Amino acid sequence: MARANVAGMPARSFSVKGVARSLGRPAYRRLLSAEPLLRKLVPGLIIAFLLIVGVGAVMQTIDARARALRAAADEMSMLAAVAAYEAPPVMERGGDVGRRLGAVLPGNAGERGRRYYISDESGRIVAAYGAPEGSLPADLVTLLGAAQPLTTFGERAGVMTLTLPDGAPALATVRNLGQGRLGQVAMVQNVEAALEPWRSATASSVTLYASTSFVLALLGVAFHWQSARARQADQIYDHVRQRIDTALSRGRCGLFDWDIARGRIFWSRSLFELLGYPPRDELVSFGEFNALIHPDDGDFYALADEVARGVTTNIDRMFRVRDARGQWIWLRARAELVRNRGDDGPRLIGICVDVTEQRALQERTATADMRLRDAIETISEAFVLWDSENRLVMCNSKFQQLYELREEAILPGAHREAIIAAGRQPVILNHVKPDGRIEEGARTYDAQIEDGRWLHINERRTKDGGFVSVGTDITSLKRQEERLMESERALMANVADMRKSRQTLEVQAQQLADLAEKYAEQKSQAESASKAKSDFLANISHELRTPLNAIIGFSEIMESGMFGPLGSDKYHEYCRDIRESGQHLLDVINDVLDMSKIEAGRFRLTHETIDIDKVVLEAMRVITPRAEEKSIALRAEAATGVTVEVDRRALKQILLNLLSNAVKFTPAGGRVTVRTRAVGGALNLYIEDTGIGIPKDALPKLGRPFEQVESQFSKSHKGSGLGLAISRSLTELHGGTMRIRSTLQVGTVVLVRLPVRADRAIEPEEKIA
Repeated sequence: MARANVAGMPARSFSVKGVARSLGRPAYRRLLSAEPLLRKLVPGLIIAFLLIVGVGAVMQTIDARARALRAAADEMSMLAAVAAYEAPPVMERGGDVGRRLGAVLPGNAGERGRRYYISDESGRIVAAYGAPEGSLPADLVTLLGAAQPLTTFGERAGVMTLTLPDGAPALATVRNLGQGRLGQVAMVQNVEAALEPWRSATASSVTLYASTSFVLALLGVAFHWQSARARQADQIYDHVRQRIDTALSRGRCGLFDWDIARGRIFWSRSLFELLGYPPRDELVSFGEFNALIHPDDGDFYALADEVARGVTTNIDRMFRVRDARGQWIWLRARAELVRNRGDDGPRLIGICVDVTEQRALQERTATADMRLRDAIETISEAFVLWDSENRLVMCNSKFQQLYELREEAILPGAHREAIIAAGRQPVILNHVKPDGRIEEGARTYDAQIEDGRWLHINERRTKDGGFVSVGTDITSLKRQEERLMESERALMANVADMRKSRQTLEVQAQQLADLAEKYAEQKSQAESASKAKSDFLANISHELRTPLNAIIGFSEIMESGMFGPLGSDKYHEYCRDIRESGQHLLDVINDVLDMSKIEAGRFRLTHETIDIDKVVLEAMRVITPRAEEKSIALRAEAATGVTVEVDRRALKQILLNLLSNAVKFTPAGGRVTVRTRAVGGALNLYIEDTGIGIPKDALPKLGRPFEQVESQFSKSHKGSGLGLAISRSLTELHGGTMRIRSTLQVGTVVLVRLPVRADRAIEPEEKIA
């Protein structure tokens, strides 16, 4: 039943603040809800009620006065008729006529100041009944006044209200005497006397109204006073609740009141703030609360059943709750079952405390303890910790193994003497004096156990009075110490030998100094000779270029027949040979000049940003005629849009030298390919040919000045051997490298790697595919 109640009970909206919302009866809740309105409405209702009653009383009093006057007039009309009919005959003025008239009238005819006057046919008053003692008025006109119509019309005028000559208002009526007699009967009653019953009734009504008003005023004052006390109590409650909520919020906790039967839970403001939800006055349904609880932290429906059946009277449970940010926080709930008189069922009242930090601290502590134990277990030293009473706290397996202790002997709490007695005993103890200040209670010593191993043991006192002992296996150190002592003795013997050899070494050092001086002189001479050679080559090459240019020019003129034919085809052939030989010699001289400039350090690079594909195409256009003579296919696979910072002339010379060699050593019908590729911060130039190839043992020599694979006597291709040397030197001037890979009768691949930017070095070389 409790499960069904808590599952299906919604959180209804009540307007009562605080825990009174979950404790009050429905009627009391409605009263509390209407209390603010009643505080304003009740005084107004009392005033309105008094006004309405007062207005009604006034109207009723006015109407009662009118009715009293009408009743008096009706009664006077009846009595006047009786008096006119029963009046005795009028003989003379005075006498006993008035007494006889009073005898024939009803007993109440003379009450409340009614006066009766009898007149003769001339209107003179001859008798009176109920009139004050003294002389009577002379006639009816004198009694009633001249302006009244009563004496004229008599009974037809009825009862009229008029003002007597003395100024007093009165009711008056006149009747003609009956039975054929002449004369009239006038009846007069003062208005004040006629209204005497009305005044008595009005005084009672006024007294009742005043009493009622006084009682209602007292009730209004009491209600206002009670309302003021209620407001003051609410303010005190709000202040107390605010202080409690502040204390609970600072303490990261909150109050709750769980109505088990209705399935409603009151949360304090601090509990809403603890979970990050906006505070509200509505009660929280159990289903809403259960949806916030982590599914792995227990079944609260079962807890509700146990509490409803009385199986559980208090709880102390930790569980996780999802807050407004969607994160899980740990709460510890402590509550007790309370049964109050008048309640529909039991209530579980308690407090929830945020223990997320404690849980995290416990987890960190457990993790740190586990890591500490793992660290102690994994160290290579024997570790043992004793408390202030020399009882075992913990030790690692190294301590157990060194002293050959059984598991039951090293249980926590065992005394140190018992553990030492159960383990292996040391054979030798050597106390060691530590360096620096000696700590109180600390000691250090070396111990040798029965199996011959040595332990270096350090014992230090802890703050709680216990001590920790760490034993390091120093067997290897002891053995090393013995070996060091033996080595020291051998060293002392060698020192004597070294002293003898010292003189010999000093003599050899002097000889080496002399040789170094001679080497420096020879190196200087070699550098001077190299410079002289470079200068000579530069000078002689310059002197040879002038006549060579003339020879080449005149041979071209003769070969072209500019001034007429030579006469014989042999002359034409001789001119072509002279031109080709001169051109070849000029190329050799240019190579020698370039090489000499490079070796002399006079070659200066002018860097500029160029498109590599354009330079490749220019070089190929120069080599294309030579390739076409041998039917060699030239192909370029240049990367478009790739720029590089180099010396344009030097790069073009590198390409021309390498392409010229490739065409030179490639048979007719072969293929020469130029490929470019940007790799990282470098530009790779690949010159591939399908030529005769180069032996592997000759590859290291290539790139040196005047070095060729074939000898000068047996070579089949003419050349100076400077093309590769110049190309390699120019590449290295750019900060690049050149590599050659070749296979006989297959072909050769030359890789030139140049930095893309002049101020950046290139990465390590890649292998040639």
